[in-house]
Amino acid sequence: MSLRLTRRVFLTDLGKTGLAVAVLGVACSEPAAEGGDPWRRVDLGSVSAYVIARNGEAVVVDTGVAGSAGSIETAVGGLGLTWSDVGYVALTHAHPDHVGSLAEVLEAAPEATGYVGAGDADAVTSPRPLSTVGDGDQVMGLQVIETPGHTPGHLSFLDSELDLLLAGDALVGADGGVAGPDPRFSDDMAVAVGSVAKLAELSFDTVVFGHGKPVEGNASARVGDLVDTG
Repeated sequence: MSLRLTRRVFLTDLGKTGLAVAVLGVACSEPAAEGGDPWRRVDLGSVSAYVIARNGEAVVVDTGVAGSAGSIETAVGGLGLTWSDVGYVALTHAHPDHVGSLAEVLEAAPEATGYVGAGDADAVTSPRPLSTVGDGDQVMGLQVIETPGHTPGHLSFLDSELDLLLAGDALVGADGGVAGPDPRFSDDMAVAVGSVAKLAELSFDTVVFGHGKPVEGNASARVGDLVDTG
């Protein structure tokens, strides 16, 4: 099995290097699609976090770099909710551009439980204990999918109700399409390729990433195009 990586977003000194990127402009939250969908992409410039609302509750997926809590709060408010309605904070992985505002978010959302993959748990500093999750678990209705390789405990999340895959850094948005994980920041590319193949077996219409713009419309087929089983 091989993975096509011809279109790849290379990010400047992010991921496990822990170095920051200077981004000009104001981070913003934006509707992911027209029609009032109950989720928001929090565009932080170099990375994205996500908020999904359901039945008066919200889950925050990833927390971005340090100082991102205000932008996440704006996204929560855009869904008609407040920090007190955030019951879940789900981390795709332990890289600092994805967990940098974890303490801020958990302190602002006192009722929220944090979730992380077991393989990344020791690498995350949190103001209160995190619950470890893996295949077969759910977080506010999101199916947890173990997608190691980028990091040992990397997770993706599938919302079957919204037909939405939150891929974290197991995939990357590239040139309006989908690419595999960046090998410069991935611990084990052979394992990461297997995780892409695992995601390609799922069905979803939209896929969103830690880095890159969402891809909407038959997105699972676009992921399948990355996998060469021959």
